[in-house]
Amino acid sequence: MAEHGFINIVNACENNLKNVSVKIPKKKITVFTGVSGSGKSSLCIDTIAAESRRELNETFPSFVQQYLPKYGRPKVGKIENLPVTIILDQKKPTANSRSTVSTYTDIYSLLRLLFSRVGKPFVGYSDVFSFNHPAGKCPHCDGLGEVTDLDIHKLVDFNKCLNDEGVINFPAFTTGAWRWKRYAYSGLFDLNKKIKDYSKEELDLLLYSPQIKLKNPPPEWPKSAKYEGIVPRMYRSIIGKKEGKRHQKILDKMVTTYTCPQCGGTRLNEKIRSCKINGKNIGDVVEMPIPDAIEFIQSIDHPLAKELKKEIIKRLKALVDIGLGYLSLNRGMTTLSGGEAQRIKIAKYINSALTDLVYVLDEPSVGLHNHDIELLKNSLIKLRDHGNTILIIEHHKEIIKIADYIIDMGPKAGAQGGQIMFTGSYEELIKSDNLTGRLLNKKEALKSNLRKAKDWYPIENANLHNLKNISVKLPLGVLTVIAGVAGSGKSSLMEVFERTYPEEVVSIQQKDIGINSRSTPATYLDILDDIRNIFAKANKVSPGLFSFNSKGACPACKGKGVILSDMGFMDPIETICDLCNGSRYSEEALQYTYNNKNIAEVLDLTVEEAIDFFKGEDFVEKLYSLERVGLGYIRLNQSMTTLSGGELQRVKLASHLNLKGSIFIIDEPTGGLHIQDVKKLLDLFNYLVDEGNSLFVIEHNIDVIKEADYIIELGPGGGIHGGKILFHGTPREMLESKYSITRPYLLENLPDY
Repeated sequence: MAEHGFINIVNACENNLKNVSVKIPKKKITVFTGVSGSGKSSLCIDTIAAESRRELNETFPSFVQQYLPKYGRPKVGKIENLPVTIILDQKKPTANSRSTVSTYTDIYSLLRLLFSRVGKPFVGYSDVFSFNHPAGKCPHCDGLGEVTDLDIHKLVDFNKCLNDEGVINFPAFTTGAWRWKRYAYSGLFDLNKKIKDYSKEELDLLLYSPQIKLKNPPPEWPKSAKYEGIVPRMYRSIIGKKEGKRHQKILDKMVTTYTCPQCGGTRLNEKIRSCKINGKNIGDVVEMPIPDAIEFIQSIDHPLAKELKKEIIKRLKALVDIGLGYLSLNRGMTTLSGGEAQRIKIAKYINSALTDLVYVLDEPSVGLHNHDIELLKNSLIKLRDHGNTILIIEHHKEIIKIADYIIDMGPKAGAQGGQIMFTGSYEELIKSDNLTGRLLNKKEALKSNLRKAKDWYPIENANLHNLKNISVKLPLGVLTVIAGVAGSGKSSLMEVFERTYPEEVVSIQQKDIGINSRSTPATYLDILDDIRNIFAKANKVSPGLFSFNSKGACPACKGKGVILSDMGFMDPIETICDLCNGSRYSEEALQYTYNNKNIAEVLDLTVEEAIDFFKGEDFVEKLYSLERVGLGYIRLNQSMTTLSGGELQRVKLASHLNLKGSIFIIDEPTGGLHIQDVKKLLDLFNYLVDEGNSLFVIEHNIDVIKEADYIIELGPGGGIHGGKILFHGTPREMLESKYSITRPYLLENLPDY
């Protein structure tokens, strides 16, 4: 193959990469394997994708560049023959409640055009069929399809006055908090008068007033602030917004959300709904499961529909082919899992006319049953055969098998990783002495000594989401796996359990754990004060000197470690601070040491190194908990925003390892984990159960299923085709089940199969 048939990377040093040089074949599928934290993402995303996007952005005029995402120059000698790169990650494309499966895939635009041409009676051109258009949206719900009602008596205690503690029952409105001050400092109310004694005018002003400028506000009122009633403020700033999601459990008690009674959830007004094709309006079509929508489009026999039909069916079939046929077109993008969002992106690009692109996929198998993975594999092969280069970061055996080329990173994680351990085909990998190859080749037997349930918790007639009136008993005191294809109702069953169980349940999902750019493992574990006090005591100075947010901050960069230079219309240039070399600390702070290391050097230690360094200190127990969940490689000062969803989930798990007699619900914990790391996690799960806890693990991973004491499988399909109990029993009993979808994959992975 000619040299231009490869992407040539020379001396990549980003993050933990050790001068990595490698050639990646173009127009092939290359899978990157290796233990978690070994450098796969550093090479694929932080080097290859970052350089492609940076160079692409530089082709735009400087005026346009200011509106584009900013990408720094990766640490790499050079990259040759690099095509334009697109990352197909598991982030939701938008947090907008108006974005649906049909709008994101552009299917809705084509349906609007179809109905404006063929629908009867004619109600307008394609724009008016949009639920975001003033002429198309339902006036009652403003095109959202649902209405949210706030029970004001659950938010405001009418038996209290504004000066009383807890008069407004929401965190930012608590007495003394900044939002409370907007009412207390307005000068409009008697702060010692009970709300129930307000006149109608006072009550309307407190609860329902739109934004108004106060005429003669008291001196403590902020000059530019506008007054707004509590109810419109809740709708504008909290309900459906990030702050509301953070306090969802509090909101759930006072808010009722239901389908809009005027439009029936279609989001469209009556006039638009009157336009029909074969008895169906556009709202009816987007409510159908995708296979039914295909059938409906195929049934349209009209000369003006001919070309549009082809295009719509092509896009709908791409969704079915990748295993998303259970979704309806009006499903909100915010309600999809990360894996579903990623597969929608793949389906969208499969029909793109562009070719010779690089697509980077990070763990596309996450959230997928082996049955779904078969469909995903076919879509990835189709994307490659269209003339594209596919780079996949992956641990799942079935995805690794389809690789034309494999690059294995290691040998370990963090500072002990960042090297290439193997390059070649799948056959060569499993014949090699490589760790990944050996583990891929090994098949574990079923666990022989199963625990017996200490008690059973009955779920009766559960109907949440797609659950079909199911009743099942959940075992307590054992390791239970909740299995089933994507969208089959696993999370819904656990949600019913969590809502009805009388005691607090520890739910550990792959969601952010309240992080920001200044959050680090050291701040999350709350050990920074201990470390500062050790330095202060050893050097007889103030602990504040060892904080880069306080006295210890570098005077040049103010504790940020970098200097940002504003370049007008050009990208701001971020450079490492010359004075502190990125350490964030002042020269004075860095002159003090403990055990021959200054504060910056100590915070740059990995968790494993810190355990050794601080041996004997009380807080080392917290560091041990991170090592036990397989995160010994992360650094104390590493920004939490750089951790994957799986790593964040394990950080959260680490903070609960001391619990006994608790109920854990853990959602797909093996995402992003190498086979070796899954084994460590299973040891931890068994420890938690042996300590008297009950574990319910939502999982597809066959190694986890083999380790279960009990399995509950839902299915048979996803969405409306799921929501039934297919099987409940032990792994060995599953091998005899007639209805289990998981059974053949479990059999295939047993040593005597």
